[in-house]
Amino acid sequence: MSTAEFVLHHQFHALYCDHHGWLLAWLRRKLGCPHHAADVAQNTFLRVLAARDALNEVAQPRAWLTTTAKRLLIDEARRQQVEQAYLAALQLSFADQEGFPSPEQTLAAVQALMQLSAVLQAVSDKARHAFVRHYLDGETHAVVAGELAVSTKMVQKYLAQVLLRARALDLQP
Repeated sequence: MSTAEFVLHHQFHALYCDHHGWLLAWLRRKLGCPHHAADVAQNTFLRVLAARDALNEVAQPRAWLTTTAKRLLIDEARRQQVEQAYLAALQLSFADQEGFPSPEQTLAAVQALMQLSAVLQAVSDKARHAFVRHYLDGETHAVVAGELAVSTKMVQKYLAQVLLRARALDLQP
C-alpha cells in the first residue's frame, strides 16, 4: 500500500468512524425505517469512497454526507417514479385487452426502464433532453436542435452519446 493510499484509507476510516452513527441516526429519523436508513448510509459512504479525491477538501463532513445522502434519496425517488409511471401506463394500455403481460415481462420492462434511467442520469442534461425529445416524444433532430440552441450535428452527437452508453449496458431504446 503506497503512502497516498494509506493516507486516503486513514481519512476515509476516520470519516466513517466519526460520522457513520450520526448519519445513520439522521437517516432513521428522516426515513422512519432503520433498514432503509442503513442502506442509504452504506450507499452514501460508497459514493464518498468513489469520490475519494475530494476527501482532502471536505471542510464540513456532515454537510457533505447529508448532501450526498439526499442526492441518493432523490435518485431513488426518481427511479421509483419511473417504475410507477411505467406500471400505471402498462395498466392503462392493457385495460382494454384480454391478456396482461406476465410478471416476468413486467419485471424485465421495469428493469430495462431503470437501466435506461441510470444511463440518462449518467449523461449531460443536453444529451438527456435530446434523447427524450427525439426517441420518446418523436421530435426531429431540427426541432431538438432549436430547443437546445445547438446544431443538428450536435444533437446527433448527443444521441450517439446516450446510445453508446446504453449499448455498453446492452440496452436498446
